[in-house]
Amino acid sequence: MRPDLLGQVGGVSRRLHDALTLGAVLDALHDGGYELLAHWTQGEFHHDVVLRCHDAALPGPVLVVATNCNGGVKELCFFDDVPDRDALWHERCPDGEFAPHTLPPLRARHRTVHWFDPCELLTDDARSELRPECRVRQRGGGWMPSG
Repeated sequence: MRPDLLGQVGGVSRRLHDALTLGAVLDALHDGGYELLAHWTQGEFHHDVVLRCHDAALPGPVLVVATNCNGGVKELCFFDDVPDRDALWHERCPDGEFAPHTLPPLRARHRTVHWFDPCELLTDDARSELRPECRVRQRGGGWMPSG
């Protein structure tokens, strides 16, 4: 796994390094262009937005933007190919319920001040804003509305 390379360069990479919201990430990618490939949620408080970026100066063409429920960027991960969702979560939480799958090479990772251990979201006693009678456990962990 390569270290945080984003802070060492200029241009779009520097703007991504400084971005703390999903909107700021998308603004930084605007000139080079991007495609939205997927949006995955895990529990109430985690989103993975998967983008294909067209700027060749980035560490990899596929960017996974991990955000909190308010769009605050927790982590940016660059890959050569779209990662399998379970593989991504297994890499984050190897002791969790996600089966190991092959993860494409991780070209760069940047964690922001919003980052915290995502495994905390997967436990049976993970925090929730949903009343117990209104929620069910999501596959892998975390809560989602019932029904």
